[in-house]
Amino acid sequence: MFIYVLNTTTADAATNVSPTSSLLTMVLPLALMFGLMYLLLIRPQKKKEKKLREQINAMVVGDSIVTIGGVVGRIVNIKDDEVTITTSAANSLITFKKSAISTVVKPISD
Repeated sequence: MFIYVLNTTTADAATNVSPTSSLLTMVLPLALMFGLMYLLLIRPQKKKEKKLREQINAMVVGDSIVTIGGVVGRIVNIKDDEVTITTSAANSLITFKKSAISTVVKPISD
């Protein structure tokens, strides 16, 4: 039938593994994956958010904005955390929170 041979050198080597090296081999790949995820996903997103916050804080009357809902308009009033914009040819006034702004476009000066 079947003959089962136990290799004693392999069994002895498996029992002599230190707990710290075993722990290191489990934790190291996880740490590398987290570090890679941070560099590829989290860090660029934080940079983008910081840049948008700086643009929102530097807004002035006359700048064009795009909201997160896609509304495009020109700023006519800034008050605390609210921005009033005018849209379309009918000069409709709409007030938004600053957190609803996705893009700030500075006017081109000649």
